[in-house]
Amino acid sequence: MELNKKLNGKLPGDTQSFWRDSIDLPAFPRLEEDLSVDVVIVGGGITGLTSAYLLVNEGLKVVVLEAGKLLNGTTGHTTAKVTAQHGLIYDEFMHNFGTNKARLYYEANAEALRFIQETIEQHQIDCDFRIEDAYLYTSADQYTRKLEKEAEAYQRLGINGGLVDRIPFEMDVKTALVMKDQAQFHPLKYLAHLIKEITNKGGVIFEDTTCVNIETGEYPTVLTRRGSRVQGRFVLACTHFPFYEGTGLYSTRMHADRSYVLAAKTKKPYPGGMYCNVEEPARSLRSVTINGEEMVLIIGENHKTGQGKETIDYYNALEQFGDDVLGIEDVLYRWSAQDLVTLDKIPYIGQITSEISNVLIATGFRKWGMTNSTAAALLFRDIVREKSNPYEDLYSPSRFYAHPSLKNFLLDNADVVGHLIKGKLEKPTKSVEDLANDEGAAITINGHRKGAYRDTEGNLHIVDTTCTHIGCEVAWNSGDRTWDCPCHGSRFSYTGEVVEGPAEKPLQRHDHRMLDNLTSEDSGY
Repeated sequence: MELNKKLNGKLPGDTQSFWRDSIDLPAFPRLEEDLSVDVVIVGGGITGLTSAYLLVNEGLKVVVLEAGKLLNGTTGHTTAKVTAQHGLIYDEFMHNFGTNKARLYYEANAEALRFIQETIEQHQIDCDFRIEDAYLYTSADQYTRKLEKEAEAYQRLGINGGLVDRIPFEMDVKTALVMKDQAQFHPLKYLAHLIKEITNKGGVIFEDTTCVNIETGEYPTVLTRRGSRVQGRFVLACTHFPFYEGTGLYSTRMHADRSYVLAAKTKKPYPGGMYCNVEEPARSLRSVTINGEEMVLIIGENHKTGQGKETIDYYNALEQFGDDVLGIEDVLYRWSAQDLVTLDKIPYIGQITSEISNVLIATGFRKWGMTNSTAAALLFRDIVREKSNPYEDLYSPSRFYAHPSLKNFLLDNADVVGHLIKGKLEKPTKSVEDLANDEGAAITINGHRKGAYRDTEGNLHIVDTTCTHIGCEVAWNSGDRTWDCPCHGSRFSYTGEVVEGPAEKPLQRHDHRMLDNLTSEDSGY
C-alpha cells in the first residue's frame, strides 16, 4: 500500500511517530517456556522498563513481557515533556484533596524529573535532554482568573514559577503561567540505554508475548496467550490499561482520551520553552531535533477515543494553527497519542486491590506519563523492597473520593452505556459498493453490522465491529486508519489486530458478543 504521499497540502499520508522512526531498538524473542523470577513486569513502555532498570539494580531476578514490540505503545507516541506542569491542576487538587496531597503530587513529579536527569548524567545518555521552562497560557478572558488562582497555588506549594504578561508568539494571549526549569528529551534514546542496562544486569525481556490473566496467591502467576506461565513474588502490570483488572473495576473508573501530533519544519525560528493552552481546543508546542535541525511538535485537539469528528480534521486543525503561529514549510511526521484519565485526575499506582498486595498496577497518567511513569517505577521499587514511600496513599488505586470521583464515575459510565446502546441500535447506511479507495466505514452485510475498509489498491478488509473488550461498537478512525472503541479506548488495525488495549483479542471475522470475552478463561476479568 502506498501511503507515504502527502494528504491535504503538507500532511504525510501515513501516521508514523518520529520517536519510533528515528531509532533502531533491539529485538527480543517470544516466551515459549514457563519461568519463575522475583518480579514479573508486564508491559514494555517507560513504566515497565524503568521499573525493570531499578529492580535489576537491586539484584532482583526480573522478566519483562511485552505483547508487541518494546516502546511501540503510548511511550512511543508521547510528546515527551518531562514536567510537573500538568495543566490547571494544583488549585483544583488543593480544593478537592487539600494542600498536602497537592504538594505531594508536585513533589512526586519533580522527583521523577530529577531522577531522569540524574540517570542521563550518570550514564551520559545522548537523548536530546534539555532544560526548558513550561508555560500555560490562555487567549480567553474567562480563563484569566483560573490562571491567577493556579499561580496562587504555585506560591502556596512552593513551586518555582508565576504569572507572565506574554509568551514569544504572535497570539492574542491574555496571561500565562510559567513553571521554571522543566525539561524535554527523546524518550526512546533514553530508554534504549535503560534496556542495555537491564539486559547487562541479568534482566530478561520477551516480545510478542501477550499476557491474559493472573492467578493470584502468595506467588502470583501470569498466564500468556500461548500457554506459558511466569511466576514471581510480585507482578507489575505496566500495560497502559491494566491487562488484569481483578475486582478493581478499572474499566468503570477511567476513560481514554486521544490527541494528535505534527512534527513540522517552520518558517519562523522556535523561541524556546514548552507551551500549553488551558482552553479548548487544546494546543501545545515544543521543539524537537530532526536530522540535526530544530523543528517543532504541534500537539492538541483532545477528544474521547472513538468519539468526535473525522479524525483527519484534527490533523488539519493543528496544521492550520502551526501555520498561523510559526508558518509551516513542511510536515515530516504525524501521529496520535492516547492515554487514560482517572476519575480524579491522579493516576492509579500501587496494589491492584486492597486485598492483593503483590499485584501492582500503574495507569491513568492523563498524558503526563514521562514523570508519572517514573514516579510509578520509584514507588514500585519501594513496595517490592518493603520500604515506605511518601506517595503511596496519594496514588493508591483503592482510593475513592466522593468529590469529584462520584460525579465523574456516574458521568463516565453513563457515557459508556450510552455508546454501548447507541452502537447496537445504529444502522449503517453505507454498503461495500459505496467505499472509495482508502475509505473505511460501518456497513450492513446480510443484516449485520460490519466494518469495511478499502485500501489504496482497492482490496477490501471486513471485520466484525463488536469490540472484544466488553462489546461496544467500534468507529472508523480515518486519520489513523484504525477501528476505535468509544467505551474504553481499545483500538484495532483495519485488519482487526489489536493496536491498543484494554482489548486483548482481535476483531472477529464472525459475529462477536459481549459475553464472549467476559466468560473466556483467558480473560483478565
